[in-house]
Amino acid sequence: MMLFCVLSLNLAKAQKVNVKQAFAAAEKQTDLLIKNVDSARLIKPNLVSPRTVENGQFKMVVSRDWTSGFFPAELWYFYQYTKDKKWLNLAKKYTQDIKKEQYNRGTHDLGFMIYGPFGNGYRITGDTAYKSVIIQAAKSLSTRFNKTAGVLKSWDHNGDKWKYPVIIDNMMNLELLFEATKMTGDSSFYKIAVSHAHHTIKNHFRPDFSSYHVIDYDTLKAGNILQKLTAQGYANESAWARGQAWALYGYTLCFRETKNINYLSQADGIAGFILNNKITPADGIPYWDYNDPNIPNVSRDASAAAITASALYELAKYSKNAKKYKAAADKILYSLSTKYTSKLGANYGFILEHSTGHRPAKSEIDVPINYADYYYLEALLRSK
Repeated sequence: MMLFCVLSLNLAKAQKVNVKQAFAAAEKQTDLLIKNVDSARLIKPNLVSPRTVENGQFKMVVSRDWTSGFFPAELWYFYQYTKDKKWLNLAKKYTQDIKKEQYNRGTHDLGFMIYGPFGNGYRITGDTAYKSVIIQAAKSLSTRFNKTAGVLKSWDHNGDKWKYPVIIDNMMNLELLFEATKMTGDSSFYKIAVSHAHHTIKNHFRPDFSSYHVIDYDTLKAGNILQKLTAQGYANESAWARGQAWALYGYTLCFRETKNINYLSQADGIAGFILNNKITPADGIPYWDYNDPNIPNVSRDASAAAITASALYELAKYSKNAKKYKAAADKILYSLSTKYTSKLGANYGFILEHSTGHRPAKSEIDVPINYADYYYLEALLRSK
């Protein structure tokens, strides 16, 4: 027994992440990524951000893609960590490419697209030009709020499948609204965020704190749910791994912004579901969906792991389970930094491998992906 304890302690010590080393490797990869981005843009200037590598092909996206903000947001993190002006100049340059999306009312993803790059830019530099973009983006996002349903609409597409779909991912876009209230003193943004968070607790979660992916709301009658389904998970009743990570991160940030104890309880419950799950392998990197019957012969999702690690580091600051969360985050981050990083010069410069984007659509399965890299860098910074 004593030997086992000693081994456990040694393992715990061994799993401390070498942040300096991890950042240095990530910087080298990102230098290569920038070269590939610039080459691609010479051919198609409207492509602004690198998203993934699929079938061996480097894939770039236009600014209206939901993932467009992660790449410039990563560059801000490199500047924050290194204080190297090179990263500041690159971050400024690529952030500008997303600016017009502040007026985009056709997406719920403005938190990812705008708050990632412009929020970090404003936090780090205090440049008021970034502030005005954030406020306008919050105004645009607010137009997607329905008072009867009490939530922000996620998608405008596939009207044959649902009427008013709200996905768990949407929790991540509330940070933009909370920030806009702080910047303007206008409480309407805050009220929308709180309403959305409240209705999501009520309707998105099962008794075990796992989350549905999509809830279809009735906008004619308050409280009416038309259906509960999935778009990116294995099945309607399954727990899609990245969805659980979005939920954990979303309620952690809601507690930070409101100090409402219900949000802390919700985050603790979700953390419990993720960390106590016996399906997840010993390295802490989950399969793409907790209920895929083909486990273990299915893809993992490093992006879900990175989001979870980042959220746990923050949640550890507020929760009585601080030690447990910090240890779990350290373990996940250690796995990511030692076993899930691209070989130097591989994957066109993306940092992490083995993420799963949209398996049911046979899209982005076991690939590098930009949001995995972003939350990985954020987790590294938070681990300090």
